[in-house]
Amino acid sequence: MRRITVPVRVRILAVILVVTALGMAVAGGTSFLLQRERVLSQVDTRLTDTASRLRSIATGTDFATVRDLLGAAIQQITPDTNEGILGIVDGRAAVIPGSEVGLSLEKDTALIDRVNRETTKGRVVIGTTITDQGALRYIAVPVSAAGDSATGLYVAAFSIDAELAPIAEASATFALVSLGALIVVAIVGWFVAGRLLRPLRVLRETAERITATDLDERIPLSGHDDVSELTRTVNAMLDRMQHAIVGQRRLLDDVGHELRTPLTIVRGHLELLDAVDAEQVRATRDLTLDEVDRMRGLVADIALLARATRDTAVDIAPTDVASLTESVYAKVSALDGARDGRSWSLTETAEAVAGLDADSITQAWLQLASNADRYATPGTRVELGSRVSGDSLLLWVRDVGPGIPSEAHGRIFERFRRGTAQQRGRGETGSGLGLAIVAAIARAHGGTVLLDSAPGVGSTFTLVLPISEGRP
Repeated sequence: MRRITVPVRVRILAVILVVTALGMAVAGGTSFLLQRERVLSQVDTRLTDTASRLRSIATGTDFATVRDLLGAAIQQITPDTNEGILGIVDGRAAVIPGSEVGLSLEKDTALIDRVNRETTKGRVVIGTTITDQGALRYIAVPVSAAGDSATGLYVAAFSIDAELAPIAEASATFALVSLGALIVVAIVGWFVAGRLLRPLRVLRETAERITATDLDERIPLSGHDDVSELTRTVNAMLDRMQHAIVGQRRLLDDVGHELRTPLTIVRGHLELLDAVDAEQVRATRDLTLDEVDRMRGLVADIALLARATRDTAVDIAPTDVASLTESVYAKVSALDGARDGRSWSLTETAEAVAGLDADSITQAWLQLASNADRYATPGTRVELGSRVSGDSLLLWVRDVGPGIPSEAHGRIFERFRRGTAQQRGRGETGSGLGLAIVAAIARAHGGTVLLDSAPGVGSTFTLVLPISEGRP
């Protein structure tokens, strides 16, 4: 089934609109309820005031009949807007206002029947009822007159619907304004979200265009927000990927080039081999085994270089530099160069603890020592030592020999790069990966390799490593 994808732009806008709508609904609903409660409280206050005025009228004058009392009250008490008044005698509407009022009660039999039932015990009643005229808030006050056996009720009622009509209209207006505001928020939010998410869209489009054969394109940077930081991070990741892929391609090309020669040699001799000639068979066998051993060493160096190139290949741990220095010196003292009159000297030892992978640093240091032993002039001294300089640990090997021209200083750390015959001095060759491995080990520790050399003077190779006890 095809997966339905909802754009982030739509999801962000939907969340904004939902939250905004909920906020407006809560604000509008709370305002309506508060105003409704205020209006209803005012209605009860006016009804209570009506009962007080009726009491004043009844106590200020002696009325002969209940009808006279109700008539005087209706004449003196002017009803408010949306209010109706009525005088009931013996359960029937008997006295009505002479002028038009906001609410007519004399024909509302449901209200009349209700107040008659509720005032049978002679109590003042305030209540709410629903009739044909809508919701009514009323007060019924029993009245009587000396010498008149009739029972009377003074009734005043407000139309709640009419009283709340202004609030309802205001709420409807608020709802329309809120709807308009939501539309404006939707339009503005759509364009703002699109502008803010544009770097992500560009990132996606750029990532779709990038392939294994084209890693040069990068995402343009703009702004200083979180999305811009993400763009910088992705560009840095693309840089690392390009560096790794280019390095792999170069390695494969170099490996193919380096293996082609021994394979060609082996094949050529095998094709020309005369199986009957025992001497030729023996010579071809020796040559083939020598080339196979060389290829095996080359493959081992390539695997070692691949491991050294990965930062995870080093196991950083606090290491006693003095003990490491003495251990490496003990190993290099047994190198073959001693038979040519070369001697080894430990010139300086650093008393420090550094975060290192002792095994890989030992390997790199021994590689430098092996090169020095191979290329140094017979009868000279090769020096080795370590010291702390600021926040860096320096591990070096110094020899006196043919040296290396300045234009070759950077090239010799590349894969499969060897010095000239004059620089090698002894005609020995290797895989050309030794210094590349040393440089990779140094980078894995967050350091580098420095070379100080000149023709006819000698060379000093120095591993410069951070002194921190943790991973750099």
